[in-house]
Amino acid sequence: MDTRYDFGQETDHPIVYVRAVKVGDLPADMRDQVGDLTTLYAVHTAEGERLALVRDRKLAFLLARQNNMEPVTVH
Repeated sequence: MDTRYDFGQETDHPIVYVRAVKVGDLPADMRDQVGDLTTLYAVHTAEGERLALVRDRKLAFLLARQNNMEPVTVH
């Protein structure tokens, strides 16, 4: 498929991606800071740079929107 599709104008709000991160996959110094949590949520740029780690999905979306970003979920 080589058909062009017009997605419309780009918004002023960059897209960021929110995904679940297992605490066990984090470095030891970070694991020590999260207490009893088993999952955190990461906010990433489109290029993959991690911008933030927060305790829940709702907070990740709130943080993104407060910073004029458009959050979407990644599986």
